[in-house]
Order: sequence, then structure tokens, then C-alpha cells
Amino acid sequence: MSAPVLSARALRKTYRSGNRELEVFHDVDFHINAGESVSIRGESGSGKSTLLNLLAALDNADAGTLSWDGFPKIDNAARGRFLGIIFQAFYLIPELNALENILMARRIAGNADNAARSRAAELLARVGLKDRGHHLPSQLSGGERQRVAVARALMNSPRLVLADEPTGNLDEKTADSVMDLLLGICAETNTALVLVTHNPLYAQRTAREYFLHEGTLRSVR
Repeated sequence: MSAPVLSARALRKTYRSGNRELEVFHDVDFHINAGESVSIRGESGSGKSTLLNLLAALDNADAGTLSWDGFPKIDNAARGRFLGIIFQAFYLIPELNALENILMARRIAGNADNAARSRAAELLARVGLKDRGHHLPSQLSGGERQRVAVARALMNSPRLVLADEPTGNLDEKTADSVMDLLLGICAETNTALVLVTHNPLYAQRTAREYFLHEGTLRSVR
């Protein structure tokens, strides 16, 4: 049996403020397999984004273990190839057009040749923005910006996509279309997806659901 794409065991995270210690969560167990979709819900401030940062190796846990494809560590270059991240606030570079923003994922991972440019153009077409590649983020709607962010996350054909409230800044109709796109592409490409969302309807569309409450991550389905 192959190792999970991502596995976490007994994770604990705390923050200190002076002499006070605030525990965000404890004893968190989590795993996701290739091609699987998993959602994490919870109230604002429950630690969902903090947990996602640990899963992305952007922060360190105070206790517990993590593994990516069975490996206990992942460096920056490997992370750029292994996983894609989608944020609520898009985080597109304002001076770069849509195509160049997508290509930036490949530049960070190490190579943005002609083949990479062709893949970026293919992804733009796949997310419905074939004719918007030369537009700056300021010339795109919120939904179009998030579609660019989805394409950027998929640029390096990652094994895993981590999406932190990817529809939080969008109206309902646009949010639905972006969610359809994200779930559809991940299913087509056998890419694992961890979705952090407040929306129970979106959570129900994933294969498994978790809820983070008072420091504990529990399985809902």
C-alpha cells in the first residue's frame, strides 16, 4: 500500500504572548491519499489556517510529526513541485499579467521555459480565461483572479492542493463556479485537495469532512 500524499500525527500548536500560552490545537491526526478531496471547517479563529500552514510546511508544529509522500521533511524547491496553494486573497503580483502570474509558480520551482509557457496557456484556457492572459490583475474580476490563482496552483502538476477559503471573497454565483472548477480539475488530474471552508455545502462535496473546534480536529464524515 502506498503512503498517503500527506500525513499528520499528534500535531500540537501553541502561541505565546508574554507569560500566557494559547493552545490552538492538540493531538491532530490527519491524512489524505492521492486524488482524494478532504474539507476542514470550523469557526473563525479556530486554527484552520494555522493547520493549513503546518500542512504546507510554512510553519512548524510544537509537537507531532508530518510526512509528505512518506518523507519527514520537504524543502522549498520540493514544496513548489509537490503542492499548490490557493488563498482567499488571491495574492497575484499586480505588475504581472495573468499568464506571467501562473508562470511564476514554475519560476519559483526552478524552470520557466517554452514548455512551461505552453502549459500556463493551456491552464488559462482550462479555467476559462484563454483570452485574458495579457490582462493585469486590476483588469480582472474577483472570480477571474481566483481562476488565475487556481491555474497557478496547478502549474507544476502538484500531488496536493491546499485551498484556504478560496471562495471567501466571491459572490455566491462566482464562488460556485470556482468551486466547480477546482473540484473538477483536481478529480481529472488525480490531485489530492485539502479545502478549508466555512460553507457546509462545499464541504459536503468532498470525499471526507473534518471539523476543528476547541483545539480538536474531529471527523464528520
